[in-house]
Amino acid sequence: MSKHFEDARYYLGRAAEHAKAGVKEELEPVEARVKELVGREDEEPEPSRLDRLQADLKELEERAEGEAREAVASARERVAEYRGKDTAAE
Repeated sequence: MSKHFEDARYYLGRAAEHAKAGVKEELEPVEARVKELVGREDEEPEPSRLDRLQADLKELEERAEGEAREAVASARERVAEYRGKDTAAE
């Protein structure tokens, strides 16, 4: 593809992005007024997929941390028991 077409494609994409942002900005007050008239106020948006994944990862991290603490505590108890039996045999 020639450089001219690549440039034109780039600028068309930018123009579309700007047009979309402009239309959204112009229609926000209209949308708010319609929602007010209909009785639907802005509701809490559902968490995005990224937000849900981050929450799941945080939960998994906390669970893994708890399990690791339990495993370390259990290992320490076994080592203490082992050392206690070892010194009692002597």
